[in-house]
Amino acid sequence: MDRGYFLHETSIVDDGCEIGEGTKIWHFSHVLTGSRIGRNCVIGQNVMIGPGVTVGDGCKIQNNVSLYRAVTLEDEVFVGPSAVFTNVLIPRAFIERKHEFRDTLVRKGATVGANATIICGITIGRYAFVGAGAVVNADVPDHGLVAGVPARLLGHVCRCGATLRFGESGAARCALCGSVYARRGAGVEPVAEDPSR
Repeated sequence: MDRGYFLHETSIVDDGCEIGEGTKIWHFSHVLTGSRIGRNCVIGQNVMIGPGVTVGDGCKIQNNVSLYRAVTLEDEVFVGPSAVFTNVLIPRAFIERKHEFRDTLVRKGATVGANATIICGITIGRYAFVGAGAVVNADVPDHGLVAGVPARLLGHVCRCGATLRFGESGAARCALCGSVYARRGAGVEPVAEDPSR
């Protein structure tokens, strides 16, 4: 049967899931009921998604990641190996807290580094970069670069991932791809041309 996506023989997709064309689901992974995975995603080994989780188009989820209910990934998100997402703030084995799940949103193009921990109830902005091993317990702005325990904003990155260096004019040109950015309040935005000229 042609599903339109690749499913390794050791992996399971429950009934009631939507998997986009061109997606690859590798060894020992499980997609639970009600989950939606977009087109052209790569789901690594030993990944659990769901129930009821949405993953956008073009995402790459590396080995040993669990995306629990209330986690949403927009398009083109990268999640590094063994990154951890939570969905309740004060878990106890002996207290049922499913009604306390908090939504976590990872916006388009963001990267979550290997072994990072994402505490529930936050948003990671577009094209943001979470460093390996970071513990993120607050929102990350678009293009924000965060690292550490707890994670702190260290700077900003280009859409391509390179660190941006801002001059006195408040503008930065990416050294890798040439894109230009300007400071806007506490954040940065891409601009059509260098605003310092």
